[in-house]
Amino acid sequence: MWLVFLLYALFASVFTVSKTALDYSEPFFLVGTRMLLAGALMLLYQYLKGESLSIKKRSWGKIVLLALFAIYVTNVFEFWGLQYLTSFKTCFIYSLSPFLSVLFSYLLFSETLSRKKWLGLLVGFVGFIPILLIQTTQEELAGHLWIFSWAELAVVTAVASAVYGWILLKQLVQDEGISPICANGFSMVIGGILALTQSLIFEEWNPVPVTSFAPFFECTLFLILVSNCICYNLYGFLLKRFSATFMSFAGLTTALFTAIFGFVVHGEVTHPSFWLSFLVVCTGLVIFY
Repeated sequence: MWLVFLLYALFASVFTVSKTALDYSEPFFLVGTRMLLAGALMLLYQYLKGESLSIKKRSWGKIVLLALFAIYVTNVFEFWGLQYLTSFKTCFIYSLSPFLSVLFSYLLFSETLSRKKWLGLLVGFVGFIPILLIQTTQEELAGHLWIFSWAELAVVTAVASAVYGWILLKQLVQDEGISPICANGFSMVIGGILALTQSLIFEEWNPVPVTSFAPFFECTLFLILVSNCICYNLYGFLLKRFSATFMSFAGLTTALFTAIFGFVVHGEVTHPSFWLSFLVVCTGLVIFY
């Protein structure tokens, strides 16, 4: 059981360290270098194991889509929004994942939902409204669309893109027979190149968009090891011991860990709306499951 909470504490630390890394680097460059290095390391690991790196021609389309949605759009939008949002708010928005996953399955694969599940989805979505309505001075700098900030909408887009990316990855692994490490490795390399290209166009390279190299490399190395290497593998291991339902509920502790880390590291103070949203979203999950 303690491994479950360790997993989500590590996931939470990724948001906190990502927020710190943005103090020393521009977001597109940070995403590009992290993903390019992580992808190259994963492919190197696969190669040293003696595993094949060949991809069937018919599978490259989904690999590119995986790179576009799961890596490029997800991380670029998340890190751009994270510049303006607190780390715990960004993390909490990611709690939309189980709800969006079910909604995508309904829209894309015509999976049926009972009235109880529809009610759970509705309550879950309503639960995000209180925290989205409360905005900091920093967040207001990003601008608004109606009552939501562009930073909030960027992270919501990142979450939706990540969920679609998981669907693509599942199809590549189950239907195409491609190793998860191989699929993720190639998609990270492609997504990293896309992010670096965007960095070259929109960010100032003098010589690179990094203000302090030592903390930048420390944060990048931490993100690669913890997020790309440890968390995803540990999550897969735990799914063999615990149900997906339990893991979804336990995943809500990530926001709690992030709130603690954000307060300790960045001095971020949680608003009462955070706790209201947390309770309502928990209620939605209880109804749904």
